Amino acid sequence: MNPSPVERPEAHHHRGKEMLKEFKEFALKGNVLDMAVGIIIGAAFGTVVKSLVADVIMPPIGLLLGGVDFSNLFVTVREGAEAGPYETLAAAQEAGAVTINYGVFANEIVSFLIVAFAVFMLVRSFNRLKKQEAEAPAPPPAPSAEEQILAEIRDLLRGQEA
Repeated sequence: MNPSPVERPEAHHHRGKEMLKEFKEFALKGNVLDMAVGIIIGAAFGTVVKSLVADVIMPPIGLLLGGVDFSNLFVTVREGAEAGPYETLAAAQEAGAVTINYGVFANEIVSFLIVAFAVFMLVRSFNRLKKQEAEAPAPPPAPSAEEQILAEIRDLLRGQEA
């Protein structure tokens, strides 16, 4: 019985080289690098938005609502090792309490809306640019062979008149 190509070590080696070659071709394409840069910038943007929400937007809203700190709005489902009530979410978590953190969830919703709006504006701008490119008038077509010959005859005739 002949072993199948899957069982032969040289077949595995050849497939490995082929896969490595394909991976190199994929990884060296410009789009992969662009995507990696986009992911890194996106992660940094997410950090900035999170700080914007937690440190700039939500504190004044909490102040308007009577000094509420949204990051400490929670419901205790089950008390932890130390009995509640807990003054902060951190204290509840430290005690091992099971909580529903609706204040943190509200902060995340606001963060999501900001990121979604930023992405919407980016896509909207991109679509407008594409639309302007599509609406740009096409250059006039090149003269046909007959028109070129007629133009040459015209130029020759003008040259004889002079």
